[in-house]
Amino acid sequence: MKKLYGKKIDLALNTWIKLARAFSTFNKKTAENIRNFGLTQPQFAVIEALGHLGPLKVGELCKKMLVTGGNMTLVLDNVEKLGYIERIHSKDDRRAIIVQLTKSGKELFDKIFYSHAEYIAELMSVLTPEEQKTLGELLKKLGTSLQKIK
Repeated sequence: MKKLYGKKIDLALNTWIKLARAFSTFNKKTAENIRNFGLTQPQFAVIEALGHLGPLKVGELCKKMLVTGGNMTLVLDNVEKLGYIERIHSKDDRRAIIVQLTKSGKELFDKIFYSHAEYIAELMSVLTPEEQKTLGELLKKLGTSLQKIK
C-alpha cells in the first residue's frame, strides 16, 4: 500500500526516484562504453577534462570532476602509469601541480572522445532535441538552486 505524505511531498519523492533511476541507468550504460576503451569512469573523466580544457592544476581538476584531492591522487597515479598524463610543478606557484596530457594521452583523447560522444547522443535520442534542451535547462536550474542551499 502506497503511503501518502501529501501532494507536494509525494510529487517531490516521485520525481527524485525517477531522476535517480534515470541517472543510474544512464551512468551504467556510459560506464560500460568507457570500459570498452580500457578505462574507468574517473580515468576517462581526467582525459576528457584535460582534452577539452588543456592543462589544469590538480585543485581545478578536482572541482571539474566533483571529487576530493585524495581520490584524485589515486586516479592521477593510475592514469600516469598508463602514460596518458604527466604532472609538473607550476613555475608560478611551486606548491601547485599542473596536470596535462602526454602525446599518447592526446592521441587517446582524439581517438575515443568522439566515439563516446556519439554513444551519448544515441542514448539521448530517445528524447527529441527540444526535450533534451528542456531537460538540460531544468537540471541546470535544479543543480544551481541546490548549490545555494546551506
